[in-house]
Amino acid sequence: MNTMLLIVGTVSLPAENLVHARPAMRAMVDASRAETGCLAYHYAEDVLVPGLIHVKELWTDQAALDAHFASAHLQAWRASWPALGLGNRDLQVYEVGAPRAT
Repeated sequence: MNTMLLIVGTVSLPAENLVHARPAMRAMVDASRAETGCLAYHYAEDVLVPGLIHVKELWTDQAALDAHFASAHLQAWRASWPALGLGNRDLQVYEVGAPRAT
């Protein structure tokens, strides 16, 4: 069984900046989903906490994740953070196996 990498967590930004952040987030999600080794890539707004974004990523292996970290679209996304007020990043990487039915 191959071990995959699951990234889960949150980032936050001022709720009033969400309108400006959505196009940048869409570009990041679309480009990341197109990467080799990306099995899932999602951002979701919290329904109770304005400005809190839940992040979920699933990668085939460390090499795919390393390539993602070196990508131009990730660098562009990070460069947009100061203007968007994005902060309070709380992301964790987990090694996971194949999913199972619940």
